Amino acid sequence: MKTKIKINIIMLLWLLIPIGNTMAQTQQLEEPLQGYLKIAAENNPELKSIFNSYLATLERMPQARALPDPTVMFNIFTSPVETRVGAQNAGISLSQAFPWFGQLKSQEQAVAMLAKARFEAFEDAKNSIFFDVRSTYYDLYVLEAAIAITEENVRLLESFRELANVRLESNTGSAVDLLRVEMDLDELNNQLLYLEDSRIPIQAKFNELLNEETPIRIEVPDTLETILIDEGRNVLLDSIITHNPTLRGFEFEMSALDAEIDVAQKMGLPSFNLGLSYTSISPRTDMDVPDNGKDALIFPQVGVRIPLNRNKYRSMIKEKELLKTSVNYRKEDKENELETVLERTWRDYADAQRRVALYNRLIAYATQSLDILVAQYTTAGADFEEVLRMERQLLRYELELEKARADQNTFVAYINYITGKQL
Repeated sequence: MKTKIKINIIMLLWLLIPIGNTMAQTQQLEEPLQGYLKIAAENNPELKSIFNSYLATLERMPQARALPDPTVMFNIFTSPVETRVGAQNAGISLSQAFPWFGQLKSQEQAVAMLAKARFEAFEDAKNSIFFDVRSTYYDLYVLEAAIAITEENVRLLESFRELANVRLESNTGSAVDLLRVEMDLDELNNQLLYLEDSRIPIQAKFNELLNEETPIRIEVPDTLETILIDEGRNVLLDSIITHNPTLRGFEFEMSALDAEIDVAQKMGLPSFNLGLSYTSISPRTDMDVPDNGKDALIFPQVGVRIPLNRNKYRSMIKEKELLKTSVNYRKEDKENELETVLERTWRDYADAQRRVALYNRLIAYATQSLDILVAQYTTAGADFEEVLRMERQLLRYELELEKARADQNTFVAYINYITGKQL
């Protein structure tokens, strides 16, 4: 009971402290997101299920270290056995079995290692859900940014429409320019409606991850600050081997199997029985003898269980050794998979960084170009189609910049997920 209370206190403290081991600056950048991660940790049913499985495994530890239940036997003599001091009427015996030295400790060690493996499964599930919350949050940010950028471009096109209309009324412009603006406005307004409709499935997924009965209002920043990774690839590869919960779980599984092998070996050794017996005796009526009818005859008993079926125990040991080899191969395969995933994600992270820098430059160029083209159209009636083309180019660059920012943070979150970190 004390262990269970201690575990629950640890779980409560874990939910109350800020999530992650990153710098305070990163936590401030993602302050609203930290609150959503806490809600997901408290409410997600999958996490609750896995954590309760871990607690259930802990409950097996007292069972593993306990001695077998003692045996009590009652003897009633239908035909009393005559002795010198009287007839034996009934008897009772109590015996306790003791396994070979160290077997109970090995059994407890096996369960303890299995519990640690279950806890690592809980950690992996928690990190996976946190990554899903983060990636969905970034998707929602991109959507909101796309809506804001599209609305701004609608307002920009409306100003172009007024400009084209003024030039048309002054006979310095063409009706085609006005029609082109109307066509672009129709396209943007239609795209805006689609983006607004896209809020519903993303918000639904987000609330599903948080398992909130009443949908909450999700706050996203106006501008997403990008997160950088300080470590190099080699350090991250070492972190995967050392800290990835799945790999650590495999290590604990193999340790549990080592303990089970030791248990199987000790089960093949003798075990002992110690006991006491008590016999009730009726007094003799045919003669008077010393201690006549004296019962409470207590005899110590010692027994030895001899495991003769050696094939049984050799087979048990071989089974555990094969299972350990199997887990080791699974661990090796997972290591190779995670290393490949890290290389691919690192490439995508570096690409996202480059895209952020690229689209910042391109937006500056496109903004300057658009200002020049608008000024030329206003004063000299330059090609209005070029103005609209540059406006569409600027819109695309702005959307791609926000997507690149979200991608960079998503890749950082995934790298931290596979390296066992918590942001």
